Amino acid sequence: MEDDTKAGAGGDATGGALGGRLLAPNSSGVWCFINNFATYGALARSGFDWIALDAQHGEFDRQALIAAGQALTSGGQSFAVRVARVDAGDIGLALDAGASTVIVPQVDTVDDARRVVAAAHYPPRGSRSWGPLAPLWGHEAPSAADAAPQVAVMIESAQALSSVEDIAAVPGVDLLFVGPFDLALSLGVPLDDLINDAHGPLARIRDAATAAGIGVGAFAGTPERARVLREMGFGCLAVATDTGVIAAGAETVLGQL
Repeated sequence: MEDDTKAGAGGDATGGALGGRLLAPNSSGVWCFINNFATYGALARSGFDWIALDAQHGEFDRQALIAAGQALTSGGQSFAVRVARVDAGDIGLALDAGASTVIVPQVDTVDDARRVVAAAHYPPRGSRSWGPLAPLWGHEAPSAADAAPQVAVMIESAQALSSVEDIAAVPGVDLLFVGPFDLALSLGVPLDDLINDAHGPLARIRDAATAAGIGVGAFAGTPERARVLREMGFGCLAVATDTGVIAAGAETVLGQL
């Protein structure tokens, strides 16, 4: 595979159908669990650098993901999808629906990472099946030669941590994305202890990404955790969730009464 598959670190390579690398360095995203266009559509327009639709722990099943993809791409809005598992069908669906970035959980081994990359790219680079949905909505899909999705693999287990340098070096992996909740559970440490350890597991993940010349990000969930992670060198962060933004907005409004 060509070296330009590592361009996700700089955010300047051609990305998905709408162009660009969505999960870029020094970007702040919002994580969406709620399958409601009024909610994720408003968040996509609200000033966050990116939104991610959660098809693992959120409400986005196949039908909901296709509907969301149609609504967002028709509005010219890029989005990422966190799929449910290391699965070619799930990865292909997210990209067919128009996602410019696919975030894949539970990537524990080098073989897992290679399977993810293969599922995200058309032959000869990978094994993705042709079937973009954009033409059904009256839009033009990129050709197989031009399609260049951003591939983010989640590091969220002790097993993944033990091989993180090798996972980061897999050609076609653009970004390591930390799932700190699951990683803390797997390591048997409190979440805040993991996040506040400036020289521990998270530093190893950051350094592995840097050595491989790729990006590094994480799910922070709150602005407070995001500040700590950003100081540690995690530039691409999910700084809030849709439910958290709604709760914070309600608190702000009620506090002004």
